[in-house]
Amino acid sequence: MSETTAIPRKSGEGLFRKLRAFGMPLVFTAAIVATAAIHPDFGSFDIQSLALGALPLALAAAAQAIVVISGGIDLSVGSLIAVSNVLSASLMQTASFRQALLLSIFILIVGAVQGALNGIVTAISRIPDVVVTLTTGFIWGGVALLILERPGGGAPLEFLNIAAGADLSEWVPNALIVMVLVTAAIWLPIRYSRIGLLIYAAGSDPVAAFRSGVNVKVARTLAYTFGGIACAAGGITLTMTTGIGAPLSGTYYTLSSVAAAVIGGVSLTGGRGGMVGPVIAALLLTLIPMDLIFLSIDPNYGQVIQGTLIVLVVMIGGFITFMQARK
Repeated sequence: MSETTAIPRKSGEGLFRKLRAFGMPLVFTAAIVATAAIHPDFGSFDIQSLALGALPLALAAAAQAIVVISGGIDLSVGSLIAVSNVLSASLMQTASFRQALLLSIFILIVGAVQGALNGIVTAISRIPDVVVTLTTGFIWGGVALLILERPGGGAPLEFLNIAAGADLSEWVPNALIVMVLVTAAIWLPIRYSRIGLLIYAAGSDPVAAFRSGVNVKVARTLAYTFGGIACAAGGITLTMTTGIGAPLSGTYYTLSSVAAAVIGGVSLTGGRGGMVGPVIAALLLTLIPMDLIFLSIDPNYGQVIQGTLIVLVVMIGGFITFMQARK
């Protein structure tokens, strides 16, 4: 009897994995086809604009995904991006291209420290992640305003051009290449190392992980640390794409990062998901307002669509889990 019930469960899990692996690429491909049908003039320039607009959000989604996989959630993502954005724009304003690259490394370190502090406070206080990161989000938001009161600053033209244009091919934007390379540089060391095993174990079942010798607090602190690095990278790329620093620029990225992570297949209960889905989801969430503009519809409806997608994804995931539990 047990053997017969095990087969459907495995097949159900396999189907769920396939949906996570291929669902977002298929949905995004369908969205691009629909966009081309809506706007026949949609071409390489629009692809470049899409990649530029999605670049900071993709890294925000990567940051959120890492934390959520560990079993937490980070509502300070937007503020961390804002700090890195204004810090880079302030420091790079009169810097050379080489100095800007060195400053980027410094800002990534600052992001790692910020993320680690979030993780340490969460681990020590034992207060829910939502409360801690919402509070630290206000703190980091205040730091961003102290660094730069109003939009301003800048960066060397060579630095801004890293993500601009399409040097390889007009259909392969530089911003997309930067997105893939930076995300891979952050995610691959996690995914294929003991750190990744600890983070997934902590998110999947913290009690079982603890009994197996996993230090759950350390695992989650590491997740927040890598999340801080991804946020710093998002803030730097925001400077690349806008050319300035804006202390309130991170407001959009907090909830949108959660949306991209969930739509991209990361389970809010932790322990499941990857990085490809959230990054593609960030592209999709950036494409939706563009489509609404093409259709002469208020782009603010994009938030309604975003929320609807989250509800649908969570419901579908819950239904699949429920069906697997019954078998």
